[in-house]
Amino acid sequence: MSDAAIPAWLDTAAYPFAHKFIQLSAGRVHYVDEGTGPVMLLVHGTPTWSFEYRHLIREFSSRFRVVAPDHLGFGLSQRPAAFPYTPEAHANVLEEFVTSLDLTNICLVVHDFGGPIGLPLALRRPSRVTRLVVLNSWMWPFDDDPGMMKKARLVDGALGRWLYRHANFSLRVIMPSAYANRKTLTPAIHRQYLEVFREKTARVLVLHALARALTGSSRFYAGLRERTAFLRDIPVLIVWGLKDSAFPPRYLDTWTDLLRSASVVRLPTAGHWPHEEEPDAVIHAIYRWLGLR
Repeated sequence: MSDAAIPAWLDTAAYPFAHKFIQLSAGRVHYVDEGTGPVMLLVHGTPTWSFEYRHLIREFSSRFRVVAPDHLGFGLSQRPAAFPYTPEAHANVLEEFVTSLDLTNICLVVHDFGGPIGLPLALRRPSRVTRLVVLNSWMWPFDDDPGMMKKARLVDGALGRWLYRHANFSLRVIMPSAYANRKTLTPAIHRQYLEVFREKTARVLVLHALARALTGSSRFYAGLRERTAFLRDIPVLIVWGLKDSAFPPRYLDTWTDLLRSASVVRLPTAGHWPHEEEPDAVIHAIYRWLGLR
């Protein structure tokens, strides 16, 4: 990527990594590929991009080959108009990405929608994924969760579409509210996410599509939960920000019921983005789990 092609808004001091691109069947994907050694694959959620993993990329690239793609429509990746932007579609693109780069011996790190997008890789290609780190994410339908269903129905309708399109609801309301301390999301950091979705049509095409998928992809999530047993054969670390207003601690309880042998680190003062809010604590937890500290 030439200097001229780098967006003027990109904070290259906070995100100083080389830009790489790969052309896949659905579109061109931007990714970071730093360091050498075993692969650490970082899968982001919504409404963010690989920028959210900058602290982990910088730290772990001294010991790992850290690969962090931007989903189609997010970050610096292409935004094809015909792509459906469902978690199922993103999961297929991620699998093609991993296969194209021939990534193996992967420590898979997932956050938020990165769970249902990234976990199919571990379920479909178990020989490629050897470890799993979960950061405030999920892999089950919300049918029996009245609170989440109420929120999902709000964003799924015409009002939700209007809020996403005109108020940038996902980035300006939901994202800040899920931080334990909103001051952690500084204007400078927030800008790195807001600039990606300056266009109103993109907010509907990409972000609202995933919001609607909270209920619209229930069958897909149920299929993931049904295959949980496949994850019990690999080491799993769950790092959870307990002050997450989007994914409260009961979601962590669901994880521990599903994966009873998982290692768990609870961060009492972190919210939905523990790796943004308390990166040192997350890095330490991963190092300790890996036996490297």
